[in-house]
Amino acid sequence: DPAPPHQVIRPEPCGVCGSRIRFGKAALKCRQCQLLLHPKCREQCPSPCVPQPRHHAWPREGVLADFAPPRPPLVPTLVVQCVTEVETRGLTETGLYRVPGAEQLVREWKQRLLRAGGALPALSSVADIHVVCGVLKDFLRGLKEPLVTFSLHPAFLRAADIPDDAACDTALRHVVSKLPLANRDTLAFLMLHLLRVSHSPDCKMDVLNLSRVFGPTLVGHASANPTPLAIMEDTPRQCKVREFLRCGLCPGHCQHPCPPSLPAQVVARLLSLPPDFWRGFLGTEQENLVPM
Repeated sequence: DPAPPHQVIRPEPCGVCGSRIRFGKAALKCRQCQLLLHPKCREQCPSPCVPQPRHHAWPREGVLADFAPPRPPLVPTLVVQCVTEVETRGLTETGLYRVPGAEQLVREWKQRLLRAGGALPALSSVADIHVVCGVLKDFLRGLKEPLVTFSLHPAFLRAADIPDDAACDTALRHVVSKLPLANRDTLAFLMLHLLRVSHSPDCKMDVLNLSRVFGPTLVGHASANPTPLAIMEDTPRQCKVREFLRCGLCPGHCQHPCPPSLPAQVVARLLSLPPDFWRGFLGTEQENLVPM
């Protein structure tokens, strides 16, 4: 149900083709779902429309539970949509989650999904799959606290540092079970996704590479504003010597790659847990994770 054409004041991506509608150009906006599109894309507009009342929009920031659905598994729709899109057409892309997407498009699509409560628009219209990866990482990075939470951060670091593999696994399982339900379910969903990415030979993103990328995002530090000393303590000695110069993320620049940071070690250890452990949290309700 599009309203009459109006001029765009702030450039935004078209909800159908994904390309930007520039300042001063004509655009259509649906009265019910607020979908914005080029007039020429009207015929390709999804039908029927799914109304998205404004009061259902997500906050600009918050803890993970603020974005979780009302019934289990408690995984935010934005996370489900991004993961589904990546697994649909991204598992043949080299450097998935390591290669950055265009920053402006990442910001624009993230805001559109937040305004729509994560349900619209369809991410299939985003041409570059690395932009979808960027939206997911930016959403997780923008939470008020990381997925492992500030209160359990020290426990995750201690568990991941246990030398004996069996004891380490037991400790990690125990700490994971203490997470808030939304954090636990979302962590399980992401771990299964990252394992599938690591098993794709085309992506060339093994567990170590993925842990380096997602360590700062999922684990982070023990507080929202860590001191320089806290940041240094989470960083391996070799990285300190090299002054953080793209350490470990650029094969060929360093003769001996740096060891992973402490947050990266936690993610690597979590990815070493058996998939059935993570599936146990999602249970039979996993079909609810398929976005409409």
